[in-house]
Amino acid sequence: MDVKEPFAGLFTQGMVCHETYKDANGAWVEPGDVKKDGDSASRISNGAVVTVGRSEKMSKSKKNTVDPQYIIDTYGADAARLFMLSDSPPERDLEWTDAGIEGAWRYINRLWRLATTARDIKPQAIPAFETLAASTQTALRQCHKTIHAITEDLERFRYNSAVARVRELSNAIEAIDRTQAGGEAVFRFGVETIARLVSPLAPHIAEEAWLTLGHTTILADEAWPKADAALMEDDSLTVGVQVNGKLRGTINVKKTDDQKTYEELALAIPAVQKHMDGKPPRKVIVVREKIVNIVAAQ
Repeated sequence: MDVKEPFAGLFTQGMVCHETYKDANGAWVEPGDVKKDGDSASRISNGAVVTVGRSEKMSKSKKNTVDPQYIIDTYGADAARLFMLSDSPPERDLEWTDAGIEGAWRYINRLWRLATTARDIKPQAIPAFETLAASTQTALRQCHKTIHAITEDLERFRYNSAVARVRELSNAIEAIDRTQAGGEAVFRFGVETIARLVSPLAPHIAEEAWLTLGHTTILADEAWPKADAALMEDDSLTVGVQVNGKLRGTINVKKTDDQKTYEELALAIPAVQKHMDGKPPRKVIVVREKIVNIVAAQ
């Protein structure tokens, strides 16, 4: 029968792994019946000593499975999803740990705190970029960079990278000084952006955050955010400075800086002055936005 294959390729997922445990008789012991104290372990049910084995893929035969219902009841479905997506790329094995799921749960709570803080800020247009405080400009740029990066991550199944990026964005948004020019507007925009970006990864908290921010629509029905290309490029960059072919420091320059500014900043670096031995340079070669090469006088 001539049937066209509906898929472009096979994607082999990694296994979910967990430590294995045995009692004195060599029988497997379930993780839920094991209490660890440093390097030692014992059974919760009778206090008997348990031997901790290597981490292996979860299987009923070795009893190293974790009851998903317990995880969901204790931490919630979003925390379970977030941990499994954040730990490693989907093609690699995932090491299930209590610390990992607890970390995901703490981040879910952090997202909720951000949403409840932002709900007291009225929706407002972000002022002109040049009127924003420097730190607020940086946070706004990171919003658009993160939108672009996570969009690509999701298309490539790099969920662990997407989770890491949204955590980084959360740090940047939390650090905004809301008393500065445009601070409140960018803070609220940042929290809304986080809710949108985390929606495929932790949909329940994302929807709750969206409603808490005053929206009456379902986030799942909203269009995916688009990055502003103009705000994805930094106005400044770091350029290396070499003396006779060896790196001696770096300078921070703006894209609009001319060659003279590059030279002045490079020659002012103490390490550069030291290796020039107080003599004027024989030659300064500036490759804008890349490197400054100084040829010291012999």
